[in-house]
Amino acid sequence: MDQKKYRFETLQVHAGLQTDPETGARGVAICPTAAYRFRSCDHAARLFELSEPGNIYTRLQNPTTAVYEERIAALYGAVGALAVSSGMSAILLTVLSLAGEGDNIVASPFLYGGTYNQFRITLRRLGIDCRIARSERAEDMEPLVDARTRAIYAESMGNPTCAVPDLEALGRLARQKDVPLVIDNTFGAAGYLCNPFAWGANIVVDSATKWINGHGTAMGGVIVDGGNYDWSNGKFPQIDGPSEGYHGLNLHEAFGKAAFIAKCRVDGLRDVGCCPSPFDSYLMLLGLETLSLRVRHEVESTRRLAEYCRSHPRVERVSFVGFESHPSYANARKYYRFGSSAVFTVELKGTLESTVRFVESLRLAAHMTMIGDSVTVVTHPASTTHKQLDEQALAAAGVTPTLLRISLGLENVDDVIDDFEQAFSQIG
Repeated sequence: MDQKKYRFETLQVHAGLQTDPETGARGVAICPTAAYRFRSCDHAARLFELSEPGNIYTRLQNPTTAVYEERIAALYGAVGALAVSSGMSAILLTVLSLAGEGDNIVASPFLYGGTYNQFRITLRRLGIDCRIARSERAEDMEPLVDARTRAIYAESMGNPTCAVPDLEALGRLARQKDVPLVIDNTFGAAGYLCNPFAWGANIVVDSATKWINGHGTAMGGVIVDGGNYDWSNGKFPQIDGPSEGYHGLNLHEAFGKAAFIAKCRVDGLRDVGCCPSPFDSYLMLLGLETLSLRVRHEVESTRRLAEYCRSHPRVERVSFVGFESHPSYANARKYYRFGSSAVFTVELKGTLESTVRFVESLRLAAHMTMIGDSVTVVTHPASTTHKQLDEQALAAAGVTPTLLRISLGLENVDDVIDDFEQAFSQIG
């Protein structure tokens, strides 16, 4: 299909979908296979040397997953996408495809706790330095960039503070320093709420476990290549240079604008092995078909619940990008559809103990470490997603003992408000 012809809501249903010519089946087939028969030894050789496209082994590609990847790329207007087994593996493969021992990346401080630990602990053990800026602003990241910097990294909406960086300013900084801008767009809902490529990003990573799946039924991540970075600047010989794993093949010359996503697949998935199952890719495709409908409902419900919490005497502070009081209000209006998201945070009055009592008194809202689910989720970051951070890192990430992250689901929001009301009554 002519993907440039259609809008997001149409692409989320049709992109990548090919009717089976033999059966006429409308749905995407699940291909539960690990391997594929080769037509001949010569055919196999061409596949393995990357001179001919095709299926080799499901660790590298699968027909079901290929449809899912094509749909994701279409939603972003990108040159390609790679599905992996989790959001964390998407981040890891991206960084490992860009940086090696002695290199560094520069990142915003407003990061998901798992990302923070991967950057500061796991990558450091691999010899890759992660430099955390004091804020998400380009002027605070710029002094940390040097000749060995291989990426500037930020989240399109920080977790859990919902801080929205100036994506356009980060894009300018990345172009000035000639390094890729990598954006975790999990909160951007596969480009429906926010498309970082429109503002200068070169690579997007996304936890598909969240809004893409939308029902909490599968783990997954995606890497998306905007095809808008020039890899021939001498900084990335693993992309624009002889490949050790493919007899000197130059990926940039072979795959052009899609060189980065090819690198992630043919080296990353081959060596790290973090591929999704075909069934999980099928679940992601089902989720994508209703993404815009779900997200629109959740955004509207979020505003209603945030307004309720803002007026409640037991609430100290509400942090919702849809309110003018939020520091990122202007950026959210610029970069996010509806100027809002389906997540917000509250700080309750009282203590850690009373906050825990509130969470444990909820009956409808689920106490989980999750966002973008079909059920409303309340998370206590200090004891879950950001538990591993020390006091200084918690403060930098904006996490306090009474902070709660709230992700709205598909319920009637009045029922969620009633649930909050009864939980507040339990803490006096």
